[in-house]
Amino acid sequence: MARMSHRYPQELRERAARLVADSRDQYESEWSAIDSIATKLGIGSAETLRKWVPQG
Repeated sequence: MARMSHRYPQELRERAARLVADSRDQYESEWSAIDSIATKLGIGSAETLRKWVPQG
């Protein structure tokens, strides 16, 4: 089975990462924030969004 490639606009990537950072304290964990925001924004998987969030 071929792997599908999804390209998301840079603006969406930046917005999603910013939303995670800005709302992190409203969730039990960073992963909970990422999972919720990915779903709300229609991002294919939470793991995709996790890769966009700066670590540190």
